Amino acid sequence: MPELPEVETTVRGLRPVLEGQRLASVETRRGDLRRPFPADLRQRMTGATVTGLRRRAKYGLIDTDRGDTMIFHLGMSGRWRVDPAELLPHDHLLIATDAGRRLALNDARRFGSVDLWATDGLDAYPPFATMGPEPLGEDLTAEYLHAALAGRKASIKLMLLDQRIVAGLGNIYVCEALFLARISPKTAAGRVSLLRLERLVPAIRAVLLAAIEAGGSSLRDYARPDGELGYFSKQFAVYGREGEPCGCGGKVQRYSEGGRSTFWCPKCQR
Repeated sequence: MPELPEVETTVRGLRPVLEGQRLASVETRRGDLRRPFPADLRQRMTGATVTGLRRRAKYGLIDTDRGDTMIFHLGMSGRWRVDPAELLPHDHLLIATDAGRRLALNDARRFGSVDLWATDGLDAYPPFATMGPEPLGEDLTAEYLHAALAGRKASIKLMLLDQRIVAGLGNIYVCEALFLARISPKTAAGRVSLLRLERLVPAIRAVLLAAIEAGGSSLRDYARPDGELGYFSKQFAVYGREGEPCGCGGKVQRYSEGGRSTFWCPKCQR
């Protein structure tokens, strides 16, 4: 599933195509993805000018001069295609600009979503209303995490995946960040000391920034808007490396928790 770095990479890829452009047409080729497309999507977006593109957690945001924001989630297989030579069967949303550029939102599994919301009321958009701070923002600090995790018996791995604690973190990058910070993913969240959280916060940022720089991680369906694959998977220290040696002399192991596979090195992650 595309995670924060993949969405950030997608937004950056769309920005030079859409920002400042008037939308000549917006067309849906089916009625729904995971949820129905907004009934008035075409009416509200056609003729609008895109004033900005940004990201919140794992969602992409396209702001317009009409005070609307189109919110997209890539689900498990979604990706935007820029200036496609031909339309594919799973191109479900088409956007054209006055400058002659075309975009197609392709989603074979249809677990993605598209919504419209008033820009000045985005904090009330249901998925955003209870979200924690952005992991790349200034509000994520060791002190914040120490307070938010106090008394929690669930593992630090599961708590970092809780969007109410930190917005946008996903399985791959939590595994990698915990490895970089040398923290066992099995440790009860409330028992992780402030000192170790002071290692974890910069580790989270370092892993995410490196992944964004590499264009994200292409595991199955994800590709950047320009069609290129993300190459951060080449840098994985533990994710997907069960049985392989760790640089400390240990061996990467895997276990399942909360329906997800966790990869870690028991020798150096304590």
